[in-house]
Amino acid sequence: MMSRRKLALGAVILILISSIVTGVLTIKISEYINVKKGDRVIISREDYNKLMKVQKMYEIKDLIKKRYIGESDDQALMDGAIKGMVATLGDRYSAYLTPEENAELQINLSGTYGGVGLLVTIDPEDMMITVVKPFKDSPGMKAGILPGDKLVKIDGKEVSYKNYDLAVNMLRGEKGTQVTVTIYREGEEDLLEFTLVRDIIVQDTIEHRMLKDGIGYISISSFDQNTAEEFTKGLEALMENNELKALVVDVRNNPGGYLHICTQIADLLLPEALIVYTEDKEGNRDEKWSDEESIGLPIAVLVNEMSASASEILAGAIQDNSAGFVIGTQTYGKGSVQAIIDFKDGSTLKLTTERYYTPNGKSIDGVGVTPDVQVELPKELLKKLDIKDEEDTQLQKAIEMLERVIS
Repeated sequence: MMSRRKLALGAVILILISSIVTGVLTIKISEYINVKKGDRVIISREDYNKLMKVQKMYEIKDLIKKRYIGESDDQALMDGAIKGMVATLGDRYSAYLTPEENAELQINLSGTYGGVGLLVTIDPEDMMITVVKPFKDSPGMKAGILPGDKLVKIDGKEVSYKNYDLAVNMLRGEKGTQVTVTIYREGEEDLLEFTLVRDIIVQDTIEHRMLKDGIGYISISSFDQNTAEEFTKGLEALMENNELKALVVDVRNNPGGYLHICTQIADLLLPEALIVYTEDKEGNRDEKWSDEESIGLPIAVLVNEMSASASEILAGAIQDNSAGFVIGTQTYGKGSVQAIIDFKDGSTLKLTTERYYTPNGKSIDGVGVTPDVQVELPKELLKKLDIKDEEDTQLQKAIEMLERVIS
């Protein structure tokens, strides 16, 4: 029989082992879960360190609530802090939208919406919101707003690249409602003010026609949901009588749009080839390829300084794969991809996460696509809404080069 002394010693050892195991388990569990003890919560060291990094923000928030002489709103304070964090990136394409801003910004991607019919972008030279063009028969066009006009205020609120998304949304609204835009126009001493009545804007992104000698023409104003389908129909119409020998694709003043729509159009124009690839921060690469079927015709792509993003991808793919000529002026240089990250409360973070590269590995971000043949449009035509084919120097150069190929 085991002695009392041995039994006592065994019990002590068992208690010690149990205590050690329980302590280890408690430490390990607390690394992954919060343990509540009365009014206190035990958290992991990692979470504790995170909290310490933002402690000052909460201290300032508390000071504002306690000592600021005016009124303050908790949610507005937090939203402001988040917006400030994103702003420090210095990236005009990254932005945080509150639930209210995000809800207002949702666009009907069918191509129909209430607005004033102005296509705008950010001018990389002065960072001002600039009118690319007013849509045909739109309130903006009827009021006399011209390409190159700079938006300074909308309904009295100053606008710039910093609140670009909000500015675009402010132009939209229900049919019949008014919006006042304040504009800077080069050559005018004073700012111009236009009060516009919103209307339903139906935006056709594709126009096509036959030029001469079997040369077809398709313009793409943006890469929206229906653009690839519209492009296909336009191309089929031009090829209907087997007269199409060459094609001009016009992406001047096209600010871009959906990548997958752009690659669908490139697939129609290119044989089997790399269209574009993207790379993220870790170097992960995603490639987009065309299949072996193509129209098999000489192509000229028209570009200018307002051709951006998807427009540059299409031009770069045609150029790098030697499938045609790129004619015009240096493009905008928007070669980054934004991820849209939605949160449960309805807010959204738009964050630059990848860059585009042309098939030959060129980054267009901040650089743009350099045309094979550089041709400037005469200065007096830059603000003209309806340019005739015979005065369009860029189009005429494209026709000239294509005629050489097909003759």
